[in-house]
Amino acid sequence: MSTPHRPPFTITPRILGHVAACCERVGSWRGGEGLALSPQLRRENRIRSIQASLAIENNSLSIDQVTAILEGRRVMGLPREIQEVKNAIACYDQLASFDTSSAPDFLKAHGLMMMALADDAGNFRRGGVGIYRGNQLIHMAPPADRVPYLIDDLFAWFASTDLHPLIASSILHYEIEFIHPFSDGNGRMGRLWQSLALARWHPELAYLPVESVIRERQTAYYNALGASDRAAEATPFIELILDAITESLDSRTKSDPASDPASDPVSRLLALFKSNESLSFQTMMERMQLRHRTYFRRTFLSPALAAKRLEMTLPETPRHPSQRYRLRVGVIKQGDHHIIVQEDNES
Repeated sequence: MSTPHRPPFTITPRILGHVAACCERVGSWRGGEGLALSPQLRRENRIRSIQASLAIENNSLSIDQVTAILEGRRVMGLPREIQEVKNAIACYDQLASFDTSSAPDFLKAHGLMMMALADDAGNFRRGGVGIYRGNQLIHMAPPADRVPYLIDDLFAWFASTDLHPLIASSILHYEIEFIHPFSDGNGRMGRLWQSLALARWHPELAYLPVESVIRERQTAYYNALGASDRAAEATPFIELILDAITESLDSRTKSDPASDPASDPVSRLLALFKSNESLSFQTMMERMQLRHRTYFRRTFLSPALAAKRLEMTLPETPRHPSQRYRLRVGVIKQGDHHIIVQEDNES
């Protein structure tokens, strides 16, 4: 009987300190009133994660450009970079459907991430690969014929380990980078798969933009990968990633876009309306410079109706061609703000 695979690593005081700090923050998150991420902050953090993870791979598109692509607006940029963003959006949207320990799901995610970007998207590499910095070889990945077995061993270990998820997910991330299972897209897949692993521990961590901190520390990130390779164990990389997670948790409550009328979807939609004005679905989309009907309905219109900030002019027939939307009775506009006043209960 073969010995179960166990990636080499050492638990250091620094690692234990970060785990304790993260658990303290997540503990207060779970127990605190109103500390869960707002839908708007989830969205903003997801955009930051995608932009940062691709920027690490030299994608030059900005936060605003990634936001525009998500909203279906036209963006000036290199076609490959725009495709990278579209693919990452599709992949992160399906994050909750993937099983962290499933090689088929891993390949499916890579197929989404690298669609129209790599000829072998969704398949393990078939050739050898070395990672160079300039002319210097800094990492020689395992032979291609070993990749499927190494990934199976890694995922089997992850499924059975009793390590804390913070440590185990960091090891998972490092080992994916070490194995380098694909011809392209390994970095973004390693970061994606750690996000998935963290989300299995606490669902809100799927929206923690750790990638933004890694982007700010990109040199340290690569140095930690190199140090772990030289040490033949994941310890330096674990320490760096846990430090990034701690910083991300520390910054998560500093600003919530949902409290900013300029970025809150409902407030942005209400700002389109003049007093006593009714607007069609198409007119609202045009004023917001949006093209995707499903995205507009899900992100802006449905929340505004659910919050009773807007109402339909023909509520009995929601899909009527003449349907219009207006500020709900009891919502009045004052300057650039909307104020809810006591509604008249008379029929």
